[in-house]
Amino acid sequence: MQGAAINSRPSPPQTPLADDLYDTILAPAPDVAAWVQDTILADTGPLHNPDHAHLLDADIGFLWASSAFTKRGRTVVGQAEQVMIRAGGWQKARQEQQLREWFGHVPEFLITLAADYCAQCSDTEFCALIEHELYHIGQEQDEFGAPKFTKDGMPRLAMRGHDVEEFVGVVQRYGASAQVARMVEAAKHPPAVSGASIAHACGTCLRAAA
Repeated sequence: MQGAAINSRPSPPQTPLADDLYDTILAPAPDVAAWVQDTILADTGPLHNPDHAHLLDADIGFLWASSAFTKRGRTVVGQAEQVMIRAGGWQKARQEQQLREWFGHVPEFLITLAADYCAQCSDTEFCALIEHELYHIGQEQDEFGAPKFTKDGMPRLAMRGHDVEEFVGVVQRYGASAQVARMVEAAKHPPAVSGASIAHACGTCLRAAA
């Protein structure tokens, strides 16, 4: 990694996102979107990762959340999701209006980051979090494993789960987390119970495991 690019990573707003009226405040993060595009997705970026080539022109909106939240006893600091407004009538109009006010249009995907975590985590932790969420947005494949494209020739995107406990690409670039390291160590021994399920503390992962 090149230090200059890491040191210029985007930071949460200096003014507090939260106030006395709301537990969590959300705000658009266009600086994160621009940094991801220039640093990770572009082939000239100092942290370019070809695994994300299908996302170069993807419609992804980034949000800051004022704080992390807890789900199933785990602290969630990042979440990727495909925008699917299942409501109708005024509910649909209200949700679409909020997204248009944030981004100018309704994006296809959203990535939300916990501002309190990102304000104090290390550069490596920040980059690993960003790439973890990016890996959740994959390119669909046909029955033969070939990538799918839209009629306009753009990659057909969809949400995806982990390769294992973590995405292999994240471990290759940023090293194994303590959780993954324990899994590797455990894999050296015969399983005590077969068919054990694995879940990650990312909001997207926890939601998929529900």
